[in-house]
Amino acid sequence: MDEFALINRFFRTAANAAGPGVKLGPGDDAAILSPTPGCELVMSMDTLIADRHFPADLPAADVGWRSLAVNLSDLAAMGARPRWALLSLSLPQADADWVAEFARGFGELASSSGCVLVGGDTVRGPLAITVQVTGEVPAGEALLRSGASVGEQVCIGGVPGEAAAGLAAWQHGTRSGALVDRLARPAPQLALGERLRGVASACIDVSDGLLADLGHLVTESGVAGATVHLPALPVSAALAAAGDETVRQTWQLSGGDDYLLLFAWPAGRPLPDGCHAIGHFSADTGIRVLDAEGQPVEVARSGWNHFAGGGQ
Repeated sequence: MDEFALINRFFRTAANAAGPGVKLGPGDDAAILSPTPGCELVMSMDTLIADRHFPADLPAADVGWRSLAVNLSDLAAMGARPRWALLSLSLPQADADWVAEFARGFGELASSSGCVLVGGDTVRGPLAITVQVTGEVPAGEALLRSGASVGEQVCIGGVPGEAAAGLAAWQHGTRSGALVDRLARPAPQLALGERLRGVASACIDVSDGLLADLGHLVTESGVAGATVHLPALPVSAALAAAGDETVRQTWQLSGGDDYLLLFAWPAGRPLPDGCHAIGHFSADTGIRVLDAEGQPVEVARSGWNHFAGGGQ
């Protein structure tokens, strides 16, 4: 099956060819789109490489879901609503069964999130997926990484560390369960992102590790630092059963791929459901982690960095 047959069979469907604002979808040299009046466009793009961003033996449907999810999470972090996606697939061979499953997983999340696939490309090469997404946000209302102030709460939209625990489980042969599901099919927090608009002063999605991404909020906001309280980190039953306290602490503080929203929130203001206050932005320089007695905790690494051997 050649490139054009793959596109026509799996990606040029009625669902992808039409949608709100889509004047022309897959099949031409480029898509033609009409944004909603009064909205600003928000764009993001990520490349996923087998055995670096996902296990090479992850089921194709999960790879499809995941490749879109990590991009939609960027839109969630900006408070944007998804509109359109472009997809570029690099495949070692034209495996119709694999592509069919990939397209199914990709399509499931695209449909549930209101994101329409409007074009892309396929090439022969090592397995890699690049997705570009476009969303919309009312003019002037996008969430940014900058804006946090000293005294505001550091908050997170769920339980960090579950995806890292899921990866560890996968590497030890486990192929099912809540933690593996968090790794294979992350759920971009799109509704929460919209809920945070106008209240959260800064926001980012946790992809490289909680401390690493908190560092971006600190740097971009121009505050001196932040403090994270270990006892405040929420722990699910599945995570609690997966490892000892030291291992779990590493997963929660340094593990990536959670795709939860991490944000600055006014002190004393009620949090959205499912969110947790885990610390505060501080006038003290640097990011500190404190235990139940208020003593500093040494953290070996803060998170993932592609060009620093995987750690920071």
